[in-house]
Amino acid sequence: MRFNVLLLALACLGLTQPVFDLEGHRGCRGLMPENTIPAFLKALDLGVTTLEMDVVISKDNQVVVSHDPYFSAAFSSTPDGRPVDKKEQKKLVLYQMNYDEIKRYEVGANGNSAYPEQQKIKAYKPLLSEVIKQIETYRTAKNLPFFAYNIEIKSEASEYNRSQPDPPAFCNLVQNVLKKHLLAEGRNSDRLIIQSFDFAVLKHWKQQADAGRYPKVRLSALVENIRSPEKNIEELGFKPDIYSPYFRLINQAKIARLHAQSIKVIPWTVNQLNDMKRLKEWGVDGLITDYPDRANGL
Repeated sequence: MRFNVLLLALACLGLTQPVFDLEGHRGCRGLMPENTIPAFLKALDLGVTTLEMDVVISKDNQVVVSHDPYFSAAFSSTPDGRPVDKKEQKKLVLYQMNYDEIKRYEVGANGNSAYPEQQKIKAYKPLLSEVIKQIETYRTAKNLPFFAYNIEIKSEASEYNRSQPDPPAFCNLVQNVLKKHLLAEGRNSDRLIIQSFDFAVLKHWKQQADAGRYPKVRLSALVENIRSPEKNIEELGFKPDIYSPYFRLINQAKIARLHAQSIKVIPWTVNQLNDMKRLKEWGVDGLITDYPDRANGL
């Protein structure tokens, strides 16, 4: 109860960075089809303070909310209703398809066997612009507190100009959507996080922001390697606002060292309550989870 009251007070003051940042991974993948509008709306109903989502690019340069750059056989069906076969999934590359074609694929009705609590409902991969419009309308209609967006730019060096644009082109497309639909008149930049495993993306965004060409938002370094935080930050070339490692790669000493540099720590993807409690006791600044409902009462 105290935590909710504090969040409400912060929202009334226009402060959108919560004391503890509960982030809904791909909306709430454990409960609703991942990276879909129903998942984001459900996550807001569950009280997340940040919506985490992934973006890729279509052939016609649309910013599509999707984790994979192809249609995953784990939950996708073709426009004629046939489940996507695992052997063909990586041939269905979104960067080689116009968005009108992408939208015809079904990504929710089959459910996902890896997440048995996930509701089976019809869904499609939405545009980032559509996500922002619908959830901002929902927030206003429900009189919900302000929340943040954590947008992961899905990028791998081996896939440049194959299943994605190179980082400058990718970042340009994303920031154009954000400027048009969320950052009008210079507002809301404090509600945005850009994250990536590809440090080239983060370096480019910072360079452009420092030059005044991109909005200055919080930058988050996603990490899944066993190198020390210091080594990863050295490779990045600047101190990120957030260090976001796989949760099993972090410990109390590393958290303390990052905090000493004024870097927040938000690990992923934390789905078990005992892990959530332990990480919070260690002092993390938030966590990313498929099950925001399990974090109630943290």
